[in-house]
Parts: sequence; C-alpha cells; structure tokens
Amino acid sequence: MTKETLLSDDEAREVLNKIDSLYPDAKGELKWDTKFHLLCAVLMSAQTTDKMVNRVMPKFIEDFPTPQDLANASIEDIENDIKQIGLYHSKAKHLKESAQIIVDKFNGQIPNDKKLLMTLPGVGEKTANVVLAEGFGRPAIAVDTHVSRISKKFKIVDEKATPHEIEKRLEELLPKEKWIHTHHAMILFGRYTMPSRAKGDPYSYLPK
Repeated sequence: MTKETLLSDDEAREVLNKIDSLYPDAKGELKWDTKFHLLCAVLMSAQTTDKMVNRVMPKFIEDFPTPQDLANASIEDIENDIKQIGLYHSKAKHLKESAQIIVDKFNGQIPNDKKLLMTLPGVGEKTANVVLAEGFGRPAIAVDTHVSRISKKFKIVDEKATPHEIEKRLEELLPKEKWIHTHHAMILFGRYTMPSRAKGDPYSYLPK
C-alpha cells in the first residue's frame, strides 16, 4: 500500500466519527475493582479474550487483594488462578514480578506515568495506555489487534504501520477528549460489528 491510497485527515475523521456514533456508551469490558487489579487484568488479556480474563478475575481478586499479597504468592498459586487463559506461565511470572516492583519502588501504588508503567515486566505501550485511560482517566489510545486491524482496513494507516505509529496517527486525527471513547468504540466495532472474518467492503459495516 502506498501513501497515495491512504485516507485524507478529513476522510479518516469521518470514518472514526461514524464508528464512534455506533457505540455512544463505549467503554472497556474488563472487570476490575482497583487500579492494581486493572493492571493485572490488562496484563492477562494479551492474546486472550476479555471474557476469558473476566472469568478468572473474581477468584484472582479474592486471592490477591493487594500488590503485597501477589508479590508474596508462589508462582504455582498464581498459575492455578489463571491457568484458563493463554500463556499463563509467563503471565504469572510477570504478575508476580510486577507486584514486587510496585511494592518495592512505588510504595504499593500504580504509577500514573507511562514510562514508569512500561518499566514493569510484561507492560508495553498498549497495557500502559489502558491503565492510564481506564484507571486514571488520562487521554490515551491503546492499540490492540482490533484498533490496528480497523485502522488498516479503512486505510487510515499504512498496512505496515506499527502499533506506535497507529497510536500517533489516531492521536493526530482526534481531539484529546475523544481518545478514550473512540478507541473503545473501535475495539467494539472490531469485536462485534466488523470482526476479522467479515467479508466485503468495510464501508458497508458503517452507518450511512
């Protein structure tokens, strides 16, 4: 795909606004009670569904109510709680290590800073952005597989664009106050309206 085939800023905004309008109440679907458990849920959600994470969260929250509890837990106990989700061995390790750092370096509090969040094991840009947006209400766009696919399908970005490049492009197109809502709307659109198996013209899935 060449630059010439990409949508103009105005065309891209029109697509995003139509997606936005489909989901006026768009929000994250992960279940959590504290910023710490939000971080844990997002860490677990990599390469698995939110529904699957939501199944394991109630027992996880009960067994590990605080970062200290999780830091003190054995890997085996953590794995037992999350073994229904994919990559649970590495996720258990990241959860325990992150909890220990939160206790040791951040006094048990989740940092309200993207760079600091990304120092935690297993926390990349997407996870940090979800925590900032959901936990702290800070404008951020988390680029997951849905946001990436939708952005490329509608030629808002080049097919080879990285998640970071997609994030920056969407930030350029949208006012800050719409970042959180629109990225949630894109996720719901990709999950329920135009899933990856959807065929035909992507514009047929948009409201007229």
